[in-house]
Amino acid sequence: MTDLIGWDFSVVLMPYTEKWRKHRRLFQQFFRPDAARTYRPIQMTKIHDFLRGLLSRPEDFVALYKTVAAAIIMATMYGYQIEPIEDHFVTLSEEAVKMLTDTFLPGAAAVNAFPFLRHLPGWLPGCGFQYFAAECRKRTEEMQQGPFDFVKENMLEGTHTKSVVATLLEVNQVEGGSYQLEQVIRAFSATAYAGGADTTVSSLGTFFYAMAVHPEIQQKAQSEIDNVIGTHRLPEFEDRPSLPYIEALYREVMRWKPVLPLGVAHATIADDIYEGYFIPKGATIISNIWAMTHDESIYPEPDRFNPDRFFTADGELNDDDTVLAFGFGRRICVGRHTADATVWATITSVLSAFTIAKAKDEAGNEIDIDPVYSDGSISHPQPFQCSIAPRSELAQNLVEATADL
Repeated sequence: MTDLIGWDFSVVLMPYTEKWRKHRRLFQQFFRPDAARTYRPIQMTKIHDFLRGLLSRPEDFVALYKTVAAAIIMATMYGYQIEPIEDHFVTLSEEAVKMLTDTFLPGAAAVNAFPFLRHLPGWLPGCGFQYFAAECRKRTEEMQQGPFDFVKENMLEGTHTKSVVATLLEVNQVEGGSYQLEQVIRAFSATAYAGGADTTVSSLGTFFYAMAVHPEIQQKAQSEIDNVIGTHRLPEFEDRPSLPYIEALYREVMRWKPVLPLGVAHATIADDIYEGYFIPKGATIISNIWAMTHDESIYPEPDRFNPDRFFTADGELNDDDTVLAFGFGRRICVGRHTADATVWATITSVLSAFTIAKAKDEAGNEIDIDPVYSDGSISHPQPFQCSIAPRSELAQNLVEATADL
């Protein structure tokens, strides 16, 4: 289905070949730790936009955290400023990624188990997936081409802003304008655009859910922010080393409800033996990240949201700082440094300025939250209600003042 729905352009799903290495080198160039730090001004600007959105439309918090995740990656990759709600390019990405995640896991479609079916027409019984795949290809192509054309058109008109795609296209023009390289740039940027936003959205949804149902943890995190940063300014990236409890809370968000519960399926490129198990060449390997992050021998009471599990008996942060949802080895998520910074900064900024609680009905009774998480390779909490209010008048003023920065 990956090929049929048009997602064979993504480095995440490519076999290990020279083509994969070429795409991976581009990612490494623009998303390694030192490069990721250059995107911090964009991240903080968009996070401040998000805070102001929470101030004026707290009931739209789901749409708003979807927007901030997309806004950061779109501004970084394309220099594109998205619409506050229901942006066309964001909608395209959401639809294309959902189609992928609904069909990607082994067993999700018959053609994954019986590849010869891909050669049969859609009107044959059991081959209706062909019609679905055709619609997916159309959305996927639009998702790749739309924002890419936006950059090219602005470059022709001389109105483009600094972005990863513009930088790469300028280099390509200087070197002769290779069509092949242009297609690599298009695929690379679309992979970042689609993957970066959707995974971040899942983590932010889990954060809002966890804070609404665990007020005592939220209060503890806010106390640390107040004691370390004070109440006269909003957090900055430079504050991160001074906020160990926030760090533990971030780790717990990423552990408790992992974005990719079963990771990304891989295939062995040679016979292997692992701990006495023979794994033949071509076998599908699924990394059960959910099981790893809920291993009771490592995380006692794994279903309980508990940031304290990341502290030693002496009250120091332990060394368990690996986010398993980012994957492993040479295929580990190369955008993890940017994603990590976005989620951490959003969590910290929201906690510094707002209190999240359960919503109340007309009689003043709390509305219980019991969100169901979606199936598919990327897991999201289903929509739920909560109350989001400024912590104080001073906090509100700080958020409002970001509009002038």
